[in-house]
Amino acid sequence: MGLRVNPSQRQQRIGLELRRLRDISGMTAAQAGQRAGIGGTHLGHMESGRTAVPSAKLHALLDAYGIESEPYIRGLLTMNDATGRGWWSDYRGDVASSAVDLAELEGTSESQGVFDMVNLPGLLQSPEYARALLESAPQGSDPRITERFLEFRLQRQEILTGDYPARYHAIIHEAAFHMGFVDPTAMRRQLAHLVEVARLPHVIIQILPFRSSRFPAMGTPFTLFHAASPELNTVYLEHDAGAVFFGDQGHLNRYNMIFERLSSVALPALMPEAERRFPTERDSFTLLQHLAYIL
Repeated sequence: MGLRVNPSQRQQRIGLELRRLRDISGMTAAQAGQRAGIGGTHLGHMESGRTAVPSAKLHALLDAYGIESEPYIRGLLTMNDATGRGWWSDYRGDVASSAVDLAELEGTSESQGVFDMVNLPGLLQSPEYARALLESAPQGSDPRITERFLEFRLQRQEILTGDYPARYHAIIHEAAFHMGFVDPTAMRRQLAHLVEVARLPHVIIQILPFRSSRFPAMGTPFTLFHAASPELNTVYLEHDAGAVFFGDQGHLNRYNMIFERLSSVALPALMPEAERRFPTERDSFTLLQHLAYIL
């Protein structure tokens, strides 16, 4: 079997974990390979994600590196045994490979923490709002591509409403509600859509208002994906030049700290039941009502 040319994010992450563990152990590739019955060059291909890691060899490597954490071992074995095939596989070649990787990660993570300050997060977009964003994108002049992207985005949202929904916590800067991507009527419908999604017991939505005086210096949307073992968590960053996934502890610590700070300075979570009482304090629901009024 030839080497992979474009390993997926999951395949690369398995390789990076093996390289990280080997570095911690102080072993060379030749030494680790000898312990696991793998050639040093072959191990190098495994660490780069260019070739599969047989389960028996993964067990042998983890044993050689002295790994004893059961949740971590189970998580890594589960990640390694995954085929990478799911509903997102039907979109390979139609959407960016990073988008396919994102959908796979959404489908396998236990929870997500999302921050956005220009657009509403993809999993919270109404079909009307999502279509308007896609039509304004560079590929938006091609109706076929737009429809395919819209279909892909709406199918991603099913992770919130399926039989085993993931926990989802979104923090949205107020600026995202003032962008002119859609007309006021469509935006009001988007606000109503947010209220409906917020009724789900596993969803938390907070709004970070303009008037927050303690906003962290943060200019890039990001998503924190939480796995069964914290060592396998992932940070996803999206920007105009593309997207990037980080799994190293430095980035994880940084963005976990940022997300906790954002949550602490954002308004209390959107709670639709607040409709039945007169607001006595500022919260995300009353700000949403204000935004709907001034549109």
